[in-house]
Amino acid sequence: MDAESQIAPGSEVAQKADEPDVGIDQRADPNAKIIPNLGSMSEFIGAFEIKSKVTDHVYRCRFSHCWNGIATRHSDTIDCKFFVDGKGVVLGLAHTAFVKFRDAHKRNLTDREGSYVAAYFLRERLEQEDEHSLYDVPADAVTRLINKLGIQ
Repeated sequence: MDAESQIAPGSEVAQKADEPDVGIDQRADPNAKIIPNLGSMSEFIGAFEIKSKVTDHVYRCRFSHCWNGIATRHSDTIDCKFFVDGKGVVLGLAHTAFVKFRDAHKRNLTDREGSYVAAYFLRERLEQEDEHSLYDVPADAVTRLINKLGIQ
């Protein structure tokens, strides 16, 4: 599957030319300040591939869902689950970054926006072949990716 075939039919992706696509189905206006929750959660991000910069291995990724980490791991995170080469991978996004965003922007991040942040973090890790079943994503990394994605 190449970059052009990663996107769900009828959708478009807004990305910079130097950034690899992570299969984000951007049905919303790419200039909008809010990326709304459209469709079922498992459809927020289409299936995508990430090529390792270390060995050229191609990881096949699929987003599943997000939930509050306090409920299952007693962790102050928003957890997002992906399947990478068929194996479950959880990214725990630091909740403190969500609070900081809410305080600064007077709104909450949508689930869809959180899933985009998680997908970009996963891409960065897999490009370096940093494979884990659980990633704890610190607040500064979440904030960096929110800014990189242009979410306001």
